[in-house]
Amino acid sequence: MGDIVRLNVPFRQPAKMSGQAALVTTFATQRRHRDDVFWMKENAELLNVLETTGSLREPDALALHLAFYEDIENRLGFFPQYYRFLLSICLDLEDLGIGGAKSEKLVHWVVTEGLAEAELSDLQRAEARRLCLRRGIDPLPHDAGLNDRLRGFARRSATFAMPNKKAAYELTHIVFYLSEYGRRDPGLDEVFLDSLVFAGTLAFLDMNLDLLSEICIALRFAGATPPDIWERWIRDQAARFRINSVDAATAPDDYHSFLMVNWHLALAGQGGFSLAVPEGPLAFRHIPSGQGPLRELSECMYGLGDRRSADWLVMKAAIHDKLSSEARSVLALAEAATDRFDAFFAGFARTGLAGLGGDRS
Repeated sequence: MGDIVRLNVPFRQPAKMSGQAALVTTFATQRRHRDDVFWMKENAELLNVLETTGSLREPDALALHLAFYEDIENRLGFFPQYYRFLLSICLDLEDLGIGGAKSEKLVHWVVTEGLAEAELSDLQRAEARRLCLRRGIDPLPHDAGLNDRLRGFARRSATFAMPNKKAAYELTHIVFYLSEYGRRDPGLDEVFLDSLVFAGTLAFLDMNLDLLSEICIALRFAGATPPDIWERWIRDQAARFRINSVDAATAPDDYHSFLMVNWHLALAGQGGFSLAVPEGPLAFRHIPSGQGPLRELSECMYGLGDRRSADWLVMKAAIHDKLSSEARSVLALAEAATDRFDAFFAGFARTGLAGLGGDRS
């Protein structure tokens, strides 16, 4: 846990190295077979990060995707259930410079087939709309209320003051789509920003590097500056990744956290994608600096029963001696990171039914 509290150590970014081409190579050819849906997921994520950051300096590396690109119509026609992955890969390959202009035709086909209309989730519909609009076509022209529904979900800040990773990841992606990955002002109000700060506070307390990186990215896309304490911790953790050559790529590993951390560093002007990347199958491993106190804090609060209060100043004194010294250190940093900690804690305390636990009526 000492790595968490030493915030005065300056971050030293390693010399910028050309590792992006090696990343494209290992994700394209070394980790999974191209017929595996997780191959599509991993490559869509990597190409999306490279496209949004403009950090691919070796476009010749995209040649490894030429065979996939040439066959993409057949894949989309036979696997329309994966159209968002396939369309995302096609769009990013073209915008990164592979050459070709297939995506506009594919977007027309997706719209004609009504694939976006078959989505059950507003978040998936928003992703489909964002992808198709990259070629100027709205697949849901009659759904004028989609963004309002997404904002309504995101503006219920109480949702994000209690542990719910699924909701927190959905929140970050709402910002990604509303902002077109930082290309436009998403117009977030203070209540929406509170939701991001509350979700980030929980991620910090949980030492969830992947989620906290996404939240900091979302805040930057919203034109807000993430708390310095969070970003310093992310920078510290970036040095704790190891990229190792293996006989065969092992899954699952920490590839997604690696992508999110380096995406954040690139957006924050702190480099990103600076580690040397060896050739061949790779495993991405993060060596954590400690365990977050979220579970310990939650168990402590739950154990207080009716003595639980939404007033942070009252509870701060009540729980101090019940927590380990490590938990207290991280909790103090979480409190110092944002001036909205009191508001966050009021929701985290969950006192709405206090006093009714023993009432059988």
